Amino acid sequence: MEALKKLAGLKAAEYVTDGMIVGLGTGSTAYYFVEELGRRVNEEGLSIIGVTTSSQTTKQAESLGIPLKAVDDIDIIDLTVDGADEVDPQFNGIKGGGGALLMEKIVATPTKEYIWVVDESKMVEQLGAFKLPVEVVQYGADRLFRYFEKEGFKPSYRQTDDQRFVTDMQNYIIDLDLGKIEDPIGFGKQLKAMVGVVDHGLFNGMVNKVIVAGQDGVKVLEA
Repeated sequence: MEALKKLAGLKAAEYVTDGMIVGLGTGSTAYYFVEELGRRVNEEGLSIIGVTTSSQTTKQAESLGIPLKAVDDIDIIDLTVDGADEVDPQFNGIKGGGGALLMEKIVATPTKEYIWVVDESKMVEQLGAFKLPVEVVQYGADRLFRYFEKEGFKPSYRQTDDQRFVTDMQNYIIDLDLGKIEDPIGFGKQLKAMVGVVDHGLFNGMVNKVIVAGQDGVKVLEA
């Protein structure tokens, strides 16, 4: 599986050219994309500016010598490459398994070309088998949790070291075990309208390309 992830990450790096402002994704597949950019910066003299989607990716990029800027200092990002936890045939996806969905969505929004890198196991007919992350403010989180329980969404708090996981933005994540999401766009709007919900892991209609690595090689799917 790691070999497939690396193939996808390396393929995505081919889309990066001199002078670009590049969104650097978070997660096990995006890791290989960032690693390859670091190699190109150091060995080939590639000149880029990176915008990161998590503290984890910031540390990785800094260790590789990739120049960085804050998202607030950038108007347009030329290209962002990130992973995804599920992708459906309509190019809607679930992201946030790594806990960085809010920052990932903030970076993706001003991006001209948005690419996901995945292994073939992430391609699904219908979203929902992967638990949907919902990022919520800490104040009132338990009230939202009880509402999700009442609605039958089977919520659980993201945990780390027997404590509630806290995102880089100091929020909690409630994972919803939905099984199937019949209407990703409608459900995304429903979640976003709830007071206390900062954002959710449904990335609907945002991606331009999905690079899929499988046993038969690497495929580039166009939205």
